[in-house]
Formats: sequence, structure tokens, C-alpha cells
Amino acid sequence: MSLKDNLRVMVVDDMSVSRALISQSLEEIGIRHFATESDSMAVLDKLASHPVHLVISDMNMPGLSGLDLLAALRKNTATQRIGFILITGTPTPEVMKRGQELGLNNLIRKPFTPATVKAAIERVVGPL
Repeated sequence: MSLKDNLRVMVVDDMSVSRALISQSLEEIGIRHFATESDSMAVLDKLASHPVHLVISDMNMPGLSGLDLLAALRKNTATQRIGFILITGTPTPEVMKRGQELGLNNLIRKPFTPATVKAAIERVVGPL
């Protein structure tokens, strides 16, 4: 069984169209075990009780931004080792610096393709 057959991913984005595009990319690269969540606050409890291998999160969301979500995950022993990929259209130096400080694993720049999503995931978990 390959890594992509076992990899569990949580997609977090407040925009339904963005969640659908990310989900479609995951399906195209053969990742079948993923869930989506629109509420960045609600995802914290879900991940604490049912951890995944990787979170792919939008940067700009109400409640917790992608980086705020990353910070919260890193503070919880149950979730601190989850891989984290941030999606943003504007990776400013401030975003990059804070992401590095928090242990961001990778970044996907909008607009993205299934190939760029796959490459970003592979840089975190290894070859799919």
C-alpha cells in the first residue's frame, strides 16, 4: 500500500469553492482519505480527538487565520506533530517569517494546480 492510500488530510478553508478545488486536487493525485472543514475554530477539537497526518489550510479565514490555527495546533501535544501546509495568494515576508517560527511545513501559492499541491505535500510527507 502506498503512502497516498493511508495519508489522512484535513482541508480547512472558509470558502466552499476553495475547499472544492483543494479536494478535487487531492482526488486527482490519488489521496482519498481527507475531510474538509469551514470553521477553523471547530477544527481544533476535531483534530485533537481524531488527528490527521496533514492539514492544508487557507491563510485568511474568520476566527483563526491559517497561522493562528497552526499556532494552536503546535501548542497541543495531541496535534503538535501534524504536518501543516498554508495556502495563500500573498505570501508576504511577515507571513513567511511567522510561519517559520511556528513550524510551518510548506506553502502553496494561489492559484494552484494538482501538480503544485502534490509537490507541496511530497515535500512534507515524502513521495506519493
